[in-house]
Formats: sequence, C-alpha cells, structure tokens
Amino acid sequence: MEHIYSKWHHPYKPATKYKKKVAYFSMEFGIDQAFNIYSGGLGFLAGSHMRSGFELKQNMIGIGMLWKYGYYDQARNDDQTLKTEFNEKHFDFLEYTGIEVTIKLHDNPNVKVRAYVLKPEVFGTVPMYFLSTDVDGNDHLSRTITNHLYDQNQVTRISQSIVLGIAGAKVVEALGGADTYHLNEGHALPAFYYLKDKGVTKDQMVFTTHTPEKAGNEERDARHLNRCGFFGRTYSEQELQTEMVNGGMINYTISALRMARKANGVSKLHAIVANDMWKDYEDICKIIPITNAQNQKFWQDETIKKSWNKGNVTAYKKKKTALKSELFEEVYKQTGKKLDPNVLTIVWARRFAGYKRADLLLHDYDRFKKLIHNEKYPVQIIWAGKPYPFDYGAIDTFNHLVHQSKQEPNLAVVIGYEIDLSRKLKCGSDVWLNTPRITREASGTSGMTAAMNGSVNVSTDDGWIPEFKKDEENCFVLPALDYKLPTYEQDKLDADNLYNILENKVLPTYYDAPKNWQKIVFKAMDDVIPEFTTQRMATDYYKKLF
Repeated sequence: MEHIYSKWHHPYKPATKYKKKVAYFSMEFGIDQAFNIYSGGLGFLAGSHMRSGFELKQNMIGIGMLWKYGYYDQARNDDQTLKTEFNEKHFDFLEYTGIEVTIKLHDNPNVKVRAYVLKPEVFGTVPMYFLSTDVDGNDHLSRTITNHLYDQNQVTRISQSIVLGIAGAKVVEALGGADTYHLNEGHALPAFYYLKDKGVTKDQMVFTTHTPEKAGNEERDARHLNRCGFFGRTYSEQELQTEMVNGGMINYTISALRMARKANGVSKLHAIVANDMWKDYEDICKIIPITNAQNQKFWQDETIKKSWNKGNVTAYKKKKTALKSELFEEVYKQTGKKLDPNVLTIVWARRFAGYKRADLLLHDYDRFKKLIHNEKYPVQIIWAGKPYPFDYGAIDTFNHLVHQSKQEPNLAVVIGYEIDLSRKLKCGSDVWLNTPRITREASGTSGMTAAMNGSVNVSTDDGWIPEFKKDEENCFVLPALDYKLPTYEQDKLDADNLYNILENKVLPTYYDAPKNWQKIVFKAMDDVIPEFTTQRMATDYYKKLF
C-alpha cells in the first residue's frame, strides 16, 4: 500500500496566504522531549517553526536527519563531572514512507537513503521527513553517516551535509517538488548545487544564516568536497574556480548567499553584523532581519498565561511557587540539595560555548562569594547546558562549575539539558541570566520562553534583546561596551556590571519592592507576546522571504 505521505500531503487545506509549497531543510529539529535529535538553539527554533507552520495551516514540510544516537546523553562520572554517553534511540512514531533515494558519496555511487515521515498528528507539526542511511544493502561506513549529529569526523560531517542536501532534495522531488527551498543554516548547501543543475531557479532558493561565529560558518577545501560528491556531480576545475573563496575553499555561507534569491539573519542586530561580515564578497544576496521566536502554545505554562491575561497576581504567585518546587525536586534528585522556593533563583542554561560565558559570575571570586553569601538578599543559582561532546574547553568550564557548586548549598549544576529540563528551568526560575559577548549571539531564544513564564531576563545587550529591552521595566540589561576590546577586558567590565546590577537593582527589587518586580514580570510577557512568538515569525518567513 502506498503511504499517504509518499506524496506532498497535508491534513488540512493550506491557508491561501501560505499556499506556496516550501521545503525547510535543517540539520536538527527540537520538537518534543521524546524525539531527542537536536543539540540546542538551532533545533529549538526549527521545531517551534514547524509547530507554528501547522497551527497557521502553512503549505510547508520539514526535511531533517534521523540521528541513530541523537546528539548525546548527558551523564555524570563518579565525581559528578560530565560524562557523554551515546545510546541508540528508537522512535516508534516515525513511519517509513516507501521513499528510498540513492546518492553518490566519495567512490560509492549507490548509497541508499530512506525517508521516514513524522505525521502532523504526533506532535502538531507540519509533515516532516527524516533521512537515514542505516539501510540494508549499504556498507558499514555508509550506514554510520546518520549515527551522530555533528559527528567529529570531518569526512562524515561532509557526508551528512550531502545526505541532508542532495538526498533531501531528491525526497522533495519524489514528493512532487516544492516552490521554495529554504536552508536553515548552511549544512544542507549541497541541495542548492543539486537543484541548480535540475533547473530550479535562484528565485526558488532562500537561506537563513544563524551565527556570526567563524566556526559556525563552515569552510572546506573545494577539491576535497568535489571528490566527496558535494556538488551532486563532479565539477570541472573551471566550475570549481568560480565557487572558491579564501584560497581554494568553499565557504558554505558565502555559497548559499550567492545562490539564494534572498537571505535572512535572525535578529535586527544580527542582520547588520551579517551584512557587514560578508560585504567584501561579490554577488551576495541581501540579508534581511527576521528575528527568531518560540512557540507560545508549546512553551508557556497555561496557568501562568491565564493569570497574566487577567492580571491576577495571587494566582500567578501561587503557580510560580509550585513551578519552582517542581524544578527544585529535579535539583534535589540530581544533587541532593534542597533549594527554597522563597529565595530568588537565578538560572544560566543554554549550550555551553565559550562566548556564552557560563562562568562569568565567577570572574571576581570575592564578589561572587559575597553575592552567594548575602544574608539580607539570599540567592540560589542553577547552571545547565550541553557542551559539544568534543569541546574540551567547554566541558572544563562545566566541570569547574560542578566543583564550585559542591562546596555551596545554594549552587547546583544539573545535567540532561533537553526540552523537558529546559521547560522546568524557565518556569521555575526568577531570573534568566544571559551573558554572551556582544555581537557573538545572533539571536538567542531561551530568554523569550523564560519571559513567557515569568523569569526576568538579566542580559548583555545582544541578539534579540535590543529589540525587546526596556531596561528596568521588562528586564535588566548590562550597559553596552566596545565589543572590539580584548575579550578579557570585556569580561572584566561585564562581570563588574553584572555584580552591580544584581546587588543594587535585581535583588533589592525582588525582596524590597515585590509589586515592582511583579510589574516587570507581566510587562515582559506583554512585550514578548506576540512579537517573539513563532506565529509572528512563521508569518514573516512567508511574507518577507518566501
């Protein structure tokens, strides 16, 4: 029997303004805790987008990868430090569509790729197709391509891009083709090369760039990519020359910006930074801002939402205390520490990357100690997040925080930072601490869902914050500084400003002026909804990009 989803199909008639057929390619999607194939913000964003596409009845589908071991599972060594585990995943809610395509990889002309569908009724997303090379008949090496998200082996990483891009494009062809092909980040770049050869025009290709981080904008040797099958066929030396930048390299972002009709950055600030980053390269398309957002229906607690709508402070406080207790239950289970729901609770939780500065609070150790031992204004601090499993610097920071927290009853580091824990942290915290070095965080979205649940943002002025902030009215913002300063100087200034804001503004407001605090909490909800919800964002993508 042919699967209903082996052809382009939606369980609804697409709304008129969203009738263009869009295929959305992304290396990771964070849709539900039960489907843990994502690493962080890029996935959370893409997942929220797919949910809002469904809610708005958009004619869109998602194309992703079925990671056999997901990203990794966070565990602990004997001394509570980070241990990375790779466990095989089983997702019974995916169905094989009967679509199998073949691609050429390196010297293997017949690598089979199968497409599994995630039907809309499972999690409330648009139809999504997940690709796997773990198929009978493939040799061992080919079968392992879809094992690990962001594999550390560089050749495997290239193969993953070819699978997502070329096999993904072939799956869309099998479904009947799309009007618009959208790459969420440069990972699926081979799709553009393949589609161009197939006669798909520039008008049909759009691209989202997500990071001002150099490392996030992949760059690889052009001839090596050619041997790997990156372009969908073997390019002649002359064709390669036209694609090369920076001395024989292919930069995924630059190539995508040249092939797309239009591109977007993920906040107003990021679009400025991105246009500036790539301005010296020829034939680059325009980069417009479409600020990231998150799905309100999925992330916002129902009781919190009702109490905010009615302005009912008593109901809000009662629920917030319950949510704090729920989070503290998890902290107790993991660390044996009993936290107090009446104490101001600060959470720092996101991907552990150097520029995000998980340990900024510890930079001036004496002031840090003073802060956590302040009897008049007590605080509790929880850290959570996943470092890349082979980023030893980030893992070291994580472990340093583990060792520091062991000595203090009001500090905790929790593991398992995925959707469920993320929700608990956002709902159960009073302050959402966000400390990236300025201009390095393209958008950042965790603070949006924190604000939806009454956690007040304390943040550097980066990413989406400049579009949202009303300092001391809906959040607390560190004064801007010159981002061209040496990083250690930036860190010192930011740390000093952070201590000052916590000591002189945040803590006194929370404890001495609770009515003011409540005003800030509700004002943040007013300002984050609907401006930073994916309903707005999914609409913008159709209006401004597709």
